[in-house]
Amino acid sequence: KTLNAYMAMSYRMEIVEDKDEGGFVVSYPDLPVELLVVRHGECGSKCTGCKKAWIEAALEDGVEIHEPDSLEDYSGQFK
Repeated sequence: KTLNAYMAMSYRMEIVEDKDEGGFVVSYPDLPVELLVVRHGECGSKCTGCKKAWIEAALEDGVEIHEPDSLEDYSGQFK
């Protein structure tokens, strides 16, 4: 697959508040890396840019990139 193919996939993003340092830690659970700490609402393009850079490096290094889990069985409920 190409970079564009992976970028078009809907990877689940998790954002967790970092109470010690301030800001938020952003991760993509289907990718094996915690991407960055986001401060003061900078998430949007920075998170996408970091995901893109990681996928580019993985493709270049021959690292296996997992496709996102299907959300078909996801109910949308929070418990």
